[in-house]
Amino acid sequence: MTSSSARPGPGDGRAARWAGQRERRRREFVDAALRAIAEHGPDVSTERIADAAGVARPQLYKHFDDATDLRRAIADRATGLITTALLPVWEPQGSALQMITVAVDAHTGWLATNGNLYRYLTRHAQIGGRDAISDVKTVIARQLTQVFEFYLTAFKLDARIAEVISFGVVGLVDSCTAQWIESPRGVTRTQLTELLTRWIWGMIDDSLRAGGIELDPHLPLPPPPRPPEIRR
Repeated sequence: MTSSSARPGPGDGRAARWAGQRERRRREFVDAALRAIAEHGPDVSTERIADAAGVARPQLYKHFDDATDLRRAIADRATGLITTALLPVWEPQGSALQMITVAVDAHTGWLATNGNLYRYLTRHAQIGGRDAISDVKTVIARQLTQVFEFYLTAFKLDARIAEVISFGVVGLVDSCTAQWIESPRGVTRTQLTELLTRWIWGMIDDSLRAGGIELDPHLPLPPPPRPPEIRR
């Protein structure tokens, strides 16, 4: 029979060390899952993920509650990767056209490079009550809303339309790029970026002109204040 003195107390470091080891192993398994998804596609099996991690399938579930927990961890990692890749959205610089081009190029570039991961997130859209793709798009749109609010206010225009424009822009880029990944039909990514940039500028230019503002898209603009953190 185990005595009470042998049980881990509040100051015992064993529980903390186990928690840290478990989190490290979870990260390693998610890394393996990303490799397996990239190699085998969005319908990758748990067995393939276990193979990539170099363990037997049951070993995975010593660190994840179930398949949903694993998918949620993959979705969380993907969200972080996209957020990092889209730095130009969080910190826009230059002219209006430069800001749009760089942001669109970053978005299309990430999706083109990580097509299987994007398909995986789409196939498993509802993960533990969350929609991973919608979460990512919402993060981007919220940040764009802050950027548009800054410039609309600077031009003394109605900033209430900022959110509508932002979600429209994100939806346009995401849906067009997702379709392009599946069926490029000879359109290069550079051409796709150029098309999307032109269309987005058209939306913004129309909104500005409706308020009596004619903006040279090549004119450098003051950068908006950097947000203290990315709101999710």
